[in-house]
Amino acid sequence: QVRLVESGGGLVQAGGSLRLSCECSGRTFSIYTMGWFRQAPGKEREFVAAISGTGSSTNYADSVKGRFTISRDNAKNTMYLRMNSLKPEDTAVYYCAADLSTIATMRLMSQIDYWGQGTQVTVSE
Repeated sequence: QVRLVESGGGLVQAGGSLRLSCECSGRTFSIYTMGWFRQAPGKEREFVAAISGTGSSTNYADSVKGRFTISRDNAKNTMYLRMNSLKPEDTAVYYCAADLSTIATMRLMSQIDYWGQGTQVTVSE
């Protein structure tokens, strides 16, 4: 069983930065493709970014490309999302996810193995 715990959310002004963390329980962290998703009020959950098990491959939604950076530290069983130049439209609950499939499959959200409980990110004007 894998347990994911997000942290690092909060309130920030537009243009500011935050770093989210997702700590994963268990000893097999490196075999999982990891990803970040978000859900704004009244909207469907959407893909934000994903990273392969080794960290050698990453993928981003167009809306965050160039502003967000996903990374992982397999020695610490932790994944990160550095968010720069935040915009009010980035306001959402951010969820981390773990899956044994590929990044391409994870983007579809059709068979995510594990989800975290979410952390709120609020970006004010």
